Amino acid sequence: MARSPHVLIAGAGIGGLAAALALLKRGIDVDVYEQAAELREVGAGVQISANGNRVLYALGLERPMRDLACEAAGKEIRLWNSGQTWKLFDLGQESVKRYGYPYFTVYRPDLLGMLAEAVQQEKPGAIHLGARCNELRQSADAVRLGIEGGAQIEGDVLIGADGVRSRVRQVLFGDEQPAFTGLMAWRFTVPMDRVPAHMRRPVGTNWIGPGSHVVHYPVHRGDRMNVVGVIERSDWQVESWTVRGTHEECLRDFEGWNGDVRALVAAAPELYKWALMLRQPRERWTDRRVTLLGDAAHPTLPFLAQGAVMAIEDGFVLARCIEQWPQDLPQALARYEQARRERTRRVVTGSAANTQLFQDRVLADPAGAQAYVDREWQPDRVRERYEWLFTYDAGTAAI
Repeated sequence: MARSPHVLIAGAGIGGLAAALALLKRGIDVDVYEQAAELREVGAGVQISANGNRVLYALGLERPMRDLACEAAGKEIRLWNSGQTWKLFDLGQESVKRYGYPYFTVYRPDLLGMLAEAVQQEKPGAIHLGARCNELRQSADAVRLGIEGGAQIEGDVLIGADGVRSRVRQVLFGDEQPAFTGLMAWRFTVPMDRVPAHMRRPVGTNWIGPGSHVVHYPVHRGDRMNVVGVIERSDWQVESWTVRGTHEECLRDFEGWNGDVRALVAAAPELYKWALMLRQPRERWTDRRVTLLGDAAHPTLPFLAQGAVMAIEDGFVLARCIEQWPQDLPQALARYEQARRERTRRVVTGSAANTQLFQDRVLADPAGAQAYVDREWQPDRVRERYEWLFTYDAGTAAI
C-alpha cells in the first residue's frame, strides 16, 4: 500500500492553518513552519461570508465560530457628512436562507487561535514556531525546506502560505514590484463600551465619501468595533500593518466627516496605517511540488472583503486535490491551481475595480450622492457583485 504524502506548509496564518486542518481531516500528514516565535495576528477584523463559513463548517468549526464571531444582520451605507443611511442588503437569516450559511464578522486573532487549536487537536506538535524558511529545493520525488539555523526538512509537497511578501514565491518566481494605489488605510479597533450607543448594532456599515470611505463592524463576541478608513494620500507608501499613526493625523484625514466616524477615531486606543499596494493576478503559482495559497498566490485589495475567505477556500480545494491524486502530487498541485485561478483572478480584479466605488467624487453633493447610490446599489448591481461569491462551494467545485 502506497504511503500517504507528507505536506510541508510555510506560514501559520489563516490560509496555512486552514489548509493544514483540511489535509489532516483527510488523513494526510502535515507540518507547518512559522517564522514568528508565537502565533499571533494583528488586532483587526475580517468578514467571513457564507462561502467561507461553508468551508469552516465542513472542517467542524461551526460551534467555535458561533462562540467567537458576530453574526451580521445586514450591511448598510451611510453618507460621509450627513449620516444619511441606505440599506445595502440583509444578512442574518437571509444569508442562511439564500446561501445555506451565515455571514460572520470575526477578530483575526480569534480566527487564528481557533484554527491553530483545531490543527493541534488533529496532530499535536504540527505547528513549529520560530522556523523561518530561507531556501527550498525540489527533486523529482521530494522537496526540501531550509530553516534558518541549518535545519533541513524533507517532504513530498511544499505549500507557501507565507503572505503578501512570500519568501516561497520569491524563490520560485523572483521579486515583484507592486504598484501604489494612491490610497492609504487606517485600521483600529474600539472597545464597544467606548462606541456611541446607537452604533452598537450587528451590522456592517460602509461610510461613503469623496476621496475616502470608512467601514466598521463588531468583532470579538461583540466586545470590539473593527474600523478601517481608506483615504487618497500619496505621501504614505509603507506597506505595513504595524506602523502606528496619531489621532490628530487620522482626524485631519477625516475632517468634516460625521460625528459618528470622528467619535470612533477619538475612542481608539491606538491607530495603525498602511499603504494599499496593487499586484496583478499571477498566471501561475505552482512549480512541480511547490505551490502557493492565499496572499502569497493572489494578494488582493480589501474592497470585496474576500481576502481571508479566498485563503480558506484555497486550503480546502488544495486538500481535495492532494487527496484525489496522492501518488501524482505535481498533478494534484496543477489541478488545484487550475481550479482556483479564475475565481481568485476575478476577486483580485473585482476588488481593484471597486477601489473608487465607495469614494467617488460625486458623493460630495447630496443630490449626486442619492443618484449614485440609487444607481450603484440597486438590487441587480448588488447581486452582480456578490451572488457569484457567496454561492461558491469549495467542497464541490470542479478539480
